[in-house]
Amino acid sequence: MKKTRGKLLLAAMAMQLSAWGSAYAAGPAYMHTGGRTTQPVGHYEFCQRIPGECSERTRRGAPVELTRKLWATIVNINNSVNTRIKPRTDMENYGVEEYWAYPANGYGDCEDYALEKRRELMDAGVPAGNLLMTVARQPNGDGHAVLTVRTSLGEFILDNLETKVLSWTDTDYTYLKRQSDQNSGVWVTINDGRSDAVASVR
Repeated sequence: MKKTRGKLLLAAMAMQLSAWGSAYAAGPAYMHTGGRTTQPVGHYEFCQRIPGECSERTRRGAPVELTRKLWATIVNINNSVNTRIKPRTDMENYGVEEYWAYPANGYGDCEDYALEKRRELMDAGVPAGNLLMTVARQPNGDGHAVLTVRTSLGEFILDNLETKVLSWTDTDYTYLKRQSDQNSGVWVTINDGRSDAVASVR
């Protein structure tokens, strides 16, 4: 079973690495962000428990350079977290409706996957200002959280519901808000531009 999983992981990585060339050729695509907005309740409570995780401040600068090595790191971390962590709702895991946390017990829901990917990419040297927790709405209307990675070749989405790392424009979500690239404790609006849907999630 482990060998099969390992082979599947390697195959997925190979496919994603080949997609790096496509990302390079396509040109950068960035979300249009607006002013400051409300911080999701779950993220606010996460920041209260672990203040250091939400106090990163960065100068506005160019997005991180997307090299072939960094793309491989992004793909590897996305696949690794999606494989290691098992899905479980906050109610099942913590007994409450909404609770953002690192999936230390091996279980989590969408924001827990995204938080872990953010932490591991920061450990790999990607600046916090380029790793943004993001809230979106799925086509069925459900709220969802993903990680947006800002790079010189555009913004890419790391998602527990999708095996591939995709440009945000290639996903089916309506993006609502995300962390500021200058202050990890501040959230800003997103003008998706691809849909008239206007909504807010917890």
